[in-house]
Amino acid sequence: MTTVKAIVRYPKVESVILVDEQDRPLGAAEKQFAHIKSKLHRAFSIFIFNERGELLLQRRATSKYHSGDLWANTCCGHPRPGERTKKAAQRRLMEEFGFSSVLTRLGHIRYRAEVTRGLTENEYVHIFVGTHRGDISPDPAEIREYRFSSWESVINDVNHRPSDYAPWFRVYLTKNISTLNTALSSFLQ
Repeated sequence: MTTVKAIVRYPKVESVILVDEQDRPLGAAEKQFAHIKSKLHRAFSIFIFNERGELLLQRRATSKYHSGDLWANTCCGHPRPGERTKKAAQRRLMEEFGFSSVLTRLGHIRYRAEVTRGLTENEYVHIFVGTHRGDISPDPAEIREYRFSSWESVINDVNHRPSDYAPWFRVYLTKNISTLNTALSSFLQ
């Protein structure tokens, strides 16, 4: 496990793409407003694996506006209005971890979960996977620490210590585990 030194930054206003249940764009909204009002919006989640098939996990920075100090998958985010989802995922991976990866889209997960501070994530999430070998330069404003763990140990840990993990990651590994297992098994072969 590697700890990252913190740098305090002031949040910038970001917009998200509001969508319907089929991921068709309906407009845009400020990100925090969408989370306060539980507006369905487009998002992405990235799962990066090393050469041993271990998942790169991040512990979110304490200063994050929700779910700070919780463990989650490699990277999550939202495409900006007019931005393609895969390009947004690549952008965010570079912003958070300082490296790029060829990303493969595995499908999507639709979920709604209460997060900290009275916010609700109501998202149509595009799932991407990739691999990485090499240096990692995380942004301390985003990531407190990171580690690689086997898929099995991650699932086991989430089941035994769910409060250590971000709500969306718990949903992925409980309600959507068969979908993820099927998609990941073909990717990791």
